[in-house]
Amino acid sequence: MTKDVMISVSGIQFGPDVDGEKVEVITKGNYYKKKNKHYLLYDEITEGIDGVTKNTVKFDENAFQLTKSGVTNVNMLFEENKRNITNYITPFGSITIGIDAHNIEVIETDEQIRIRIDYALDVNYEHLANCEIRMDISSKDAFSLDPITQ
Repeated sequence: MTKDVMISVSGIQFGPDVDGEKVEVITKGNYYKKKNKHYLLYDEITEGIDGVTKNTVKFDENAFQLTKSGVTNVNMLFEENKRNITNYITPFGSITIGIDAHNIEVIETDEQIRIRIDYALDVNYEHLANCEIRMDISSKDAFSLDPITQ
């Protein structure tokens, strides 16, 4: 895989107070692999808010860690069958979130990495929704706007 990559991140939440609407972001980033761990760096812009959030993703077949710094700040750790708690700091205040990952899949080819994470999300110790994150990381030459289908 090349250093310069295109990243598609989609997420969906299912629950009594959420409507299951899919959110998708496509951006460019940098990728590298070191000591059997994958690393991904990319910037995120939040609509209506000045500033940038820098995202660092570190993952392997057992765990997925997302660290955000800037407009929002959080260190989210997804580990299969393990609950992790963290503080999510936004311009509007801080909330405590719990992440209970049920499934982490990483499929890697020469030109692409596909990740799927299924997890339960709670906010301030109350279950909010069951969620799914899909991430498609492709070398710029192999990037396609076709929807992620795993």
